[in-house]
Parts: sequence; C-alpha cells; structure tokens
Amino acid sequence: MTEQQTVTVADVAEPAPEPVAEPAPAPTAPRRSRRVLRAVARWTAAVVVCGGVGAGTAMGITALDREDVPGLATESDGRWEYPQLTLPALPVDRPRPYNDDNEGEVHHADVRQLLLPAPVGATVDPKTDGGFVSTDAYLSLYGKEYRADMKQALADSALRHIAARAWTTPDGTRTSIHLLRFISVPYAQQYHDDTLRGGYGTVGIKTLPDGVEGFVMDSFTEGVKVRDTKAEAFWERKPYGPEQTRWAYVQAGDTLALITQTRKGEALAVPFQQTVTLQNQLLG
Repeated sequence: MTEQQTVTVADVAEPAPEPVAEPAPAPTAPRRSRRVLRAVARWTAAVVVCGGVGAGTAMGITALDREDVPGLATESDGRWEYPQLTLPALPVDRPRPYNDDNEGEVHHADVRQLLLPAPVGATVDPKTDGGFVSTDAYLSLYGKEYRADMKQALADSALRHIAARAWTTPDGTRTSIHLLRFISVPYAQQYHDDTLRGGYGTVGIKTLPDGVEGFVMDSFTEGVKVRDTKAEAFWERKPYGPEQTRWAYVQAGDTLALITQTRKGEALAVPFQQTVTLQNQLLG
C-alpha cells in the first residue's frame, strides 16, 4: 500500500448532524446507528492499517536471504573458501579454447595456471604445488594392476605434460588435481574413452583409484553447465576401508582433469562438488 493510500483512524470523518429548526432530542435509534457506523469505520481503518503493516513485513522477510533474518541464520553448508579465481592471460593473438576461431579447442594458456588454487586454511603438498609432475606420480593414484597399461596408453597418446596440485584441509580431506594436456582433442578423448572407461559409450569404469573396489556414479555433474566440456564423477560405495574416495574427470578440449578427494570415514559431497565445479569452470 502506498503512502497516499494509507488509512488511519484520523482519516475517517464523522458524519455531521443535519441542521434542525429548533433544538430537539435526537431519536434514540439514529444516534445508536451513528455510533455503530463510527465504530465500524474505526475498526475498518485499524484492520486496513494493521493489514498493510503485516503485509509489508512479510514481503520484507521473504525478500531477505535466510542468513539476513535474525534468528534464521544458518551454519556453513560445508563449502570451502577459495581465493578469487581469474583466468590466466593468453599469449598475444591466441583465443580461448572454445572461441569460434579456435577449432582445435586448444588451451593456449600455461596449463599450470589453470589449476584450481588450494582453499583458505589448507596445507599444500610441497611436492605437488602447481608444477609439472611425472607420469608415474600421476599413475600412483590408480590401482597397481592398471598402471602398466595406462602408462603405455599415455605413451601412445601424445601426452604433452601433467600439471598437478594437492592439499589437505583441517578436517583431513586430501585433494589432488591433475591436468593432463595432450597434443590434440582426439588423443585426449581416446585416452579417456578407451583407457579410463573401457571404450566409447561404455557405462563402466576400466581403471579405478588405488584401493577402490566398487563405485557409484554421481549425478551432480548433470547440473554443471560449462560450454563444450564434460564432467563425470564417482564415489566409492560401501563397504570400504577406513577412508572413502571420490573422484571426477573433466574433458575440456585438449586437456583432461582428474580430481580426487579422500577422507577418513567419509569423503564429504559438498566440498567435492564445489571443487569439481570450479576446476571445470577454469577449463571452460
């Protein structure tokens, strides 16, 4: 209700008595009728005012975020606090991977600068802090029974290099991100489809992280919309040992990302999904 429309008790005028030729006592019934009318008018005005105030308050509360309303603030939902993310600068006259003039979907930026930084409060692994790592270091994340075949596949797939970063958060979650950059998109896709998945279009997984025996596909990646990239995620199903593993792949042009998180007891879903989504966005 606007200010001009606000009704108060003072705005309700009392009807003036009709002039009479000479004083005479007013009839009882009309006086009572006028008192009733005045009472009704006052109550109507009060109801309108209160109703307007109540509606305004309700609209104000629904327009606020939950944490802005006293008594309704919520605790953290488990997301980590990451530094502000920015895309790295490109060499002169080089386009982003999915620009129309980049048909090869090549990442011209230094792949090390496309690694997600560690969140606030995390302890970074000094041996895996955003630089290039060996093929063997990457393969150590997988079960021993897969490593020989994977190493040969990488040798055959024209792999350029692998950049990696790893950290541990105060709750004990260990995270690692490896970005494998290939010489072209077909090689990256072939390695993913044939070596990791066991063939194009297969639902199963050919290679599993070290210690993982059974898995479930995580559907949250269906809601991650980054142009021309594809993300798929998995989590280790019960029964598992003293810790659980979650992992994900992101296909982005000539680059393939592996994100893993392991935690004693249970690897939490929220920080894992957040980490995968942010890394996907950096590659998009």
